[in-house]
Amino acid sequence: MPRARRPRIKTPPLLFERTQKALDRVARLVDGCFLTYWQSPSGSVCDNDVNALHDVLSRVGPQKHISLLVKSDGGSGMAALRLVHLLRRYTSRLTVLAPQNCASAATMLALGADVIRMGPLSYLTAVDTSLEHDLSPVDHTNNLVPVSNDEVDRVIRLWKESVGRDKDEVNPYQELYKYLHPLVVGALDRASSLSLKLCREILAYHMKDARKAERIARALNSSYPAHQYPITSREAKALGLRVEDIPPDVDEALSELTGLYAEMGQRAITDFDEENHHDNEITNIVEGPGLQVLFQVEKDWHYRKEERRWVSINDVSSWYRCERRRRRVVKTRLHIR
Repeated sequence: MPRARRPRIKTPPLLFERTQKALDRVARLVDGCFLTYWQSPSGSVCDNDVNALHDVLSRVGPQKHISLLVKSDGGSGMAALRLVHLLRRYTSRLTVLAPQNCASAATMLALGADVIRMGPLSYLTAVDTSLEHDLSPVDHTNNLVPVSNDEVDRVIRLWKESVGRDKDEVNPYQELYKYLHPLVVGALDRASSLSLKLCREILAYHMKDARKAERIARALNSSYPAHQYPITSREAKALGLRVEDIPPDVDEALSELTGLYAEMGQRAITDFDEENHHDNEITNIVEGPGLQVLFQVEKDWHYRKEERRWVSINDVSSWYRCERRRRRVVKTRLHIR
């Protein structure tokens, strides 16, 4: 029998010409040089983003003022510190435009700005630490479960409150260690200390009052009952951050631009059979005048029945640089290690 033809691989759209026009429209409405840092729900703040942003900043050069659009669900706090450090090498005044979600590590990035501009849909979040350790528990699909330091603290506190002063009761850690490896608990405590230090260090780039910086850092790390608690502009001001409203015309222009990014970031899945499919998605976009740098996920997925989980194969995901050359949009691979 003839072999079945492999279906044509679906790919996300590349909208460089349209995003450049939308970016130019926003640039005319905001102060300074306008750049963007956008991520789909599948993307995250990571160290490679620093190299991508550096590629764009090298193109525009040092600026008196940079306005940076940030839209992200978070990622690495250490990468956020590196992003702030890089931006501060290119400008003495930084404004973050956060028209939508600017969560977790992206909130850390926003802390490095002199001004955070927020609109009706904007929110920051807490930055308390959750961790996927090699020794973390696994779920029903055999994937590691992220564990939060706040969750562990609450379990211990509730245990002690329910036990009271009964000395015959079992130490809570004896029971907790049956489900959570001691090294995970130690790693969480270390990560929590790191999160505090990262916030203090990032704020120090523009905030001279060390006590105020410490108060803001501790509030973001331990004052919220949920990691995804939405901190709106009203509450962000109460924390002590310098927050300004995004004017309606700027918000409309930003909405047009992020809409184009969302169209680029739609997930293109090609199904082969019940156990195999191809994933193609743009997850991270950094853009400036005349240059767009993006990360494109491209790999096959196979379901291993014996392990009850999906595994990736044939991974050719990569960073790409898009720019206009001789009236043509050229997309070239950008090698980042």
